[in-house]
Amino acid sequence: MLILERMDHTIKKLRSQAANMLTIGNMAFGGASLMAALNEFYSYSVLFIFIAAFLDRFDGMVARKFNQESELGKQLDSMSDIISFGVAPAILIYQLVLTEFGVTGMVFTVIYIASGAFRLARFNISESNGYFVGLPITAAGTVVTLSYFGLSVFPPVAYMFMFIICSLLMISTFTLRKV
Repeated sequence: MLILERMDHTIKKLRSQAANMLTIGNMAFGGASLMAALNEFYSYSVLFIFIAAFLDRFDGMVARKFNQESELGKQLDSMSDIISFGVAPAILIYQLVLTEFGVTGMVFTVIYIASGAFRLARFNISESNGYFVGLPITAAGTVVTLSYFGLSVFPPVAYMFMFIICSLLMISTFTLRKV
């Protein structure tokens, strides 16, 4: 009987932290993407961002399914998102393209990261009403990451414009219905 009680207790604990474990997985893959980009393993960096996006897609679903939504989970999700969809894609493209622009490339990269952080902070203090205000950082990070596949097509200056456009869309106040 004691074993069954312990197993039941362990399963309940795992269920209560399932969403947070997915969120931490998101963060881990974002960090791995950063390390891959810094070590010039760019295709792995892209792969790790997409795995982070997959995990990010399901952490909220799991939290709602197990009725485990919490303020901690919301904050942890934003911390993960700034790494996986803000810093990791920005450093990936900076390393590949924007380094050739020197300080200007650095400035555009920092503007993108700061805009993503601003967008997440605004999201965290707003009431949930079924709409996103501004472009979600996950969408912006996906666009930036997908741009990796256009390296042979787009001129390097296009990436600076992409960073500014994504930055402006993230901090803007237009609304999008949550899906």
